[in-house]
Amino acid sequence: MLQGKTIGLVLSGGGIRGMAHIGLIKAMREHGIEAEMVVGTSVGALVGALYANGNSTESMLNFFRETPLFQYSFFAINKPGFIDTERYINIFKVFFPQDAFEGLKKPLFVVATDLLSGDEKVFYEGELIKPLLASAALPPVFSPVDIGGTLYADGGIMNNFPKEYVDRTMEFIIGSNVSITAPMERKDLKNSLQLAGRVTSLMIHASSKEKMQECDLFIEPKGLEKIGVLDKKGMETAYRIGYEHSSRALEELLSKPKIKDHTSS
Repeated sequence: MLQGKTIGLVLSGGGIRGMAHIGLIKAMREHGIEAEMVVGTSVGALVGALYANGNSTESMLNFFRETPLFQYSFFAINKPGFIDTERYINIFKVFFPQDAFEGLKKPLFVVATDLLSGDEKVFYEGELIKPLLASAALPPVFSPVDIGGTLYADGGIMNNFPKEYVDRTMEFIIGSNVSITAPMERKDLKNSLQLAGRVTSLMIHASSKEKMQECDLFIEPKGLEKIGVLDKKGMETAYRIGYEHSSRALEELLSKPKIKDHTSS
């Protein structure tokens, strides 16, 4: 499908809701669509790495099912954050034994935030696991990751939808956003934590809105907003929502006359 076009895949951050990205990948594969290049932030970087590694969708889901979010032995000591992010390195090595971008089957770009300089950082070569952990290290839950003496944290702080890294080389861009900002009611803003979360999500969405609209195919499944960012109980639901929404979107895309004409030539 889409024969002759190079395809780039952009995956946003969004915690557990990122299982919808895996649903998209399943739908893509069922329609014979493969991306040549992947870029991701936070959970999008983790899913993107598994996709670039050639993992099956079931293996991707197992990665998240088997990786504990909160474990007593992982609590941070003398580090900022509640959970010591670097305790996950051995778990990640089971899935990425080479621990190198060069060991992946597709080019991957991973976005993280340099907490010291306040700059965005994109990783695409060399050591793989620490950049993945850094990209998904959401403050203040997870501690920043030390890479070369610099502390890195969640890429969504600076760039939650890093489409620009595939713009120049890919002809067709598929974007998936799971950081949903649906309307809220006053009763849902009862305390400072809820207020801070709402403001942060609005800021992140506003900074990415224009880039999302520029995608050739943009996936933003309704219903994900009901799933908590760190609620592992919502994993299967998020995956199903992502798969169903993506399947419909791809079927609609491929039914358009010019796509039919292009793929049948």
